[in-house]
Amino acid sequence: MRDDEILTGAILEDSCLTLDQLAGACAVSPDWVRVHVEEGLLMNQDGDGNGEWRFTRRELWRARHLHRLERDFDASPELAALVADLLEELESLRARLQRAGLR
Repeated sequence: MRDDEILTGAILEDSCLTLDQLAGACAVSPDWVRVHVEEGLLMNQDGDGNGEWRFTRRELWRARHLHRLERDFDASPELAALVADLLEELESLRARLQRAGLR
């Protein structure tokens, strides 16, 4: 899938994506997602207990950032995960500042 074919749209708070949906939304192969889950860089949920992986909107955000960092900067998956963690923390801190009226 090319970058200009990436699926876009609003994801509801409680909805989850399947493995194939997450891969499609990030323009990566399902194998790329599997490897990142197995390495602990992405988390999945098995809400029904049927073994089918489900991913939240947070994991969609994370997967997109991981893929971009790996692709654009030739970053190792572990380094991309560290940067994604820092970006997420930065967003969290900015939101806290805004809620406190300091931004």
